Amino acid sequence: MSGRALSFGVVAEAYERFRPAYPVELFDTVMAYAGRPVRTALEIGAGTGKATRLFAQRGVMVTATDPDGAMLAELRKHVPTSVRTTQAAFEDLRPGERYGLVYAAAALHWTNPDGRWSRVAALLEPGGVFASCGGPFRLADPAVEAAVRAARAPFLANDEIPSPDGTPPDQEMQWPGTELQQSEWFTAVRQSVFARRVTMSARDYVGHLSTVSAYLVLPAAEREQVFSRIMQVLPDRVEMAADITVHLARRRQED
Repeated sequence: MSGRALSFGVVAEAYERFRPAYPVELFDTVMAYAGRPVRTALEIGAGTGKATRLFAQRGVMVTATDPDGAMLAELRKHVPTSVRTTQAAFEDLRPGERYGLVYAAAALHWTNPDGRWSRVAALLEPGGVFASCGGPFRLADPAVEAAVRAARAPFLANDEIPSPDGTPPDQEMQWPGTELQQSEWFTAVRQSVFARRVTMSARDYVGHLSTVSAYLVLPAAEREQVFSRIMQVLPDRVEMAADITVHLARRRQED
């Protein structure tokens, strides 16, 4: 896994504090798509459990996986005791138990594309559901966004992660739906978007940036400089455009 993918454990508490929760509409959408009770789920890259608790608190038996032990330690503080945890990268999981649902929340882009979908399929019951959700967390005011971009420019050209398969942002179907549509293992691919706006203080916005991998891999001195520069151009409160894009697919029935 890349250094960015494994950079979060040092800021596990900040990740829990500054990353927003997922709305109940996400759970409802996944369950409606499933069309049947989902009793077991495996989560890829669970982090501190922002999505874990959404499913576990509603009766799904979740196995939460993450390669970072510090992230899982933080997760255990916030999820029901019924949640099982496994410290492992997705690529290191071995087929065995099969689940009604396999899902990833803002984590799938860290997985290795080679054999990704056959590995997901091996973890799913026939007819089981795969779900992925995420989306950019952007300043809603173009003027503020431009000021922040200029402030960080000496250190970072961009702090976002590009589409893993190069899908342009104006294409109707986005990644990973693009890959799922081409996979022999999945059918009935669906994409939906939840509009979301989040308002926070300038200091909390910088706190959020402190959990973003592009900043985490900077040398400590540069990271402090860029955060100081950004704080200087921010208003007291900022509005974030934080839409959630959800992709759903069903594992094909075995012959």
